[in-house]
Amino acid sequence: MTDIDEAITRAHHEEWARVVASLAKRFGDLDIAEEAAAEAFTVAVERWPLDGVPPNPGAWLTTTANRRAIDRIRRESKRDDKQKEAVAMHDDTPHEPLGAIEDDRLRLLFTCCHPALAPEARIALTLRMVGGLTVPEIAKAFLVQETTMGQRITRAKTKIKAAHIPYRVPEAADLPERVSGVLAVLFLVFNEGYLSSGDHENSVRGDLTLEAIRLTRLVRGLLPDDGEVAGLLALMLLIEARRTARISATGELVRLDEQDRGSWDLALIAEGHALVRERLGVVANGGPRPGRYQILAAINAVHTSVRDARDTDWSQIVALYDQMVRVDGSPIVRLNRAIAVAELDGPEVALAEIDRHLGSSLDDYHAFHATRADLLRRLGRSGDSRAAYDKAIELAENAAEVALLTRRRDQLGRS
Repeated sequence: MTDIDEAITRAHHEEWARVVASLAKRFGDLDIAEEAAAEAFTVAVERWPLDGVPPNPGAWLTTTANRRAIDRIRRESKRDDKQKEAVAMHDDTPHEPLGAIEDDRLRLLFTCCHPALAPEARIALTLRMVGGLTVPEIAKAFLVQETTMGQRITRAKTKIKAAHIPYRVPEAADLPERVSGVLAVLFLVFNEGYLSSGDHENSVRGDLTLEAIRLTRLVRGLLPDDGEVAGLLALMLLIEARRTARISATGELVRLDEQDRGSWDLALIAEGHALVRERLGVVANGGPRPGRYQILAAINAVHTSVRDARDTDWSQIVALYDQMVRVDGSPIVRLNRAIAVAELDGPEVALAEIDRHLGSSLDDYHAFHATRADLLRRLGRSGDSRAAYDKAIELAENAAEVALLTRRRDQLGRS
């Protein structure tokens, strides 16, 4: 990849949502915003290798996209509404605050997460418009065909236009009931960055994790007393603090217990711990019981509170997972609890638990088979462990994770 190619790729990751949000604010149409942004990036691919990367790539892309949008509106105006062109090109009225925070991408986020849209449409649209993922990437994350995902996103944009869904942050009275859907989408964007479905080079995408954190900070500015917003922010910070230690020089995923803890970001850990302590204080003083994000943040706080993995307080982690099961008793939560149980009570207890309760519901989930493979390895059942690793490798999509599973399987030797 040339320096120009890298600059274009970096600009796409960093500027896509900014350009789309700016155009959506100006033109009030997600189709126009997305298509004009895509055209601007296409022009960059054509022009930058010849003219060089501009001093301010973001401004160049936004200006080019605005011109493309105006050209499109001008063409459409010849058939439809002349006034629309005039307003778009000669709108000198000052921008008024639309909701509690003046931020284009936050407006775009709440628009994409509007409750009038189906949950799967909210997530897909946000990943496309705010996260900047391509339709193939989103389709892969949802395990559907690209054409199906493209149609889903198109229908969501059409629904926004037909229902006249406003491009704004909701009023304060509407925020509490709207925020849970937004948090779910932000966590999904973060997770795509944390463990991407891409190749070795893009197994971890810091652009997505950092953008999810930035947007979550903005939501916390809207709702500073909401425990789940604080919990999600703390959770993201504590995971992000470990990002540089998660992939080895050879492109392999590094397990938490094998990471170089000296390379963790101590400032992010301190901020995450402070948020967890703040929420624990609220609960201790009679506040509402913690939700799933607060509990997950507390679990990650335990992991990041020791400098040696051998000092991890697994009894506390199991107790937190017991709380989590009461909030969210999904099979994946129970699988994670079993992993903690293995450290506290031994691999045999954990294996019996997951085989008895989780096999039928998680047979298509790679982490289930990876967990079984590790437990079987620890029990000396190499043949069964190899078969479980094979299944996990077959189902895994992240290249760095596949590399880790392959190495651990091959270390078993022939049985």
